[in-house]
Amino acid sequence: MTIEQKTRIAEFLDLASAYLCSGYKSQTMTHQFTDDESAVPVVAEQAAPQAPLLESQPKAIAQPDEPHVTAGNAISISNNVVAGNGESSSNDEAGIGTLEAIAADIATCAACPLHATRTNAVPGEGVSAPLVLVIGEGPGENEDKSGRPFVGEAGQLLDKMLASIDLSREKNCFIANVVKCRPPHNRDPFPEEIAACAPFLTRQIALLKPRVILCAGRVATQAMVKTTNSIKNLHGHFIECAKIPLFPMYHPSALLHDSSLKRPTWDDLKTLRIRLEKLAAFKI
Repeated sequence: MTIEQKTRIAEFLDLASAYLCSGYKSQTMTHQFTDDESAVPVVAEQAAPQAPLLESQPKAIAQPDEPHVTAGNAISISNNVVAGNGESSSNDEAGIGTLEAIAADIATCAACPLHATRTNAVPGEGVSAPLVLVIGEGPGENEDKSGRPFVGEAGQLLDKMLASIDLSREKNCFIANVVKCRPPHNRDPFPEEIAACAPFLTRQIALLKPRVILCAGRVATQAMVKTTNSIKNLHGHFIECAKIPLFPMYHPSALLHDSSLKRPTWDDLKTLRIRLEKLAAFKI
């Protein structure tokens, strides 16, 4: 490794340690390294799944080529226009529309009973050509009030988790949900509600063309890969979904209720970072 590569890794581990201990970035020490003779970067291997996936679920993959997606191949994902960088797509691919058009369709949707109790639909938020598409299960109370995804306490933790591996909704992510309207009392969305929102998510994935899909929690993961396997078995392993690497992890709200999940979640984030580093489009 070069001096620069070693320094970056050391600073990254300092940040991880601070995050796990207090959730805040702290002052780090000065590191001094020398170049290795070969100066060849080392890439860690992806761990094999700990438990077999169900037959109905796509099998785990190792290293995909230039992943992409086409309309109709993937299950639903929430779609809002916007986002952090103020960009919006002008593409109007066959039957897909623009991000603005999808958001408008979501705002007027009455395909399931959830529309009757919503304050605002929550199509999604982020950049128009994301490296990572983050998918949660559905809006909560804060999201229903604001019309934005992941803005409550769990959303603030999600932002910190993404920032720890140089991701954010402002520069390289789009954040959405499986359902676009808040289920009453934050219950899990019903299968028919997920199915009603599925066309919106399919259009979003086809338009956004993310390089990686990050599923936050059990509900989103099971909906995307059509399995009943638990998030305990699925988290931290890449799964192919419509030719896109899909990576499940614990939902940030689970970490707020169970601190023992912080360590495996941080390990998962490091695994995701390694995969992203292999993509030519991503530089630390």
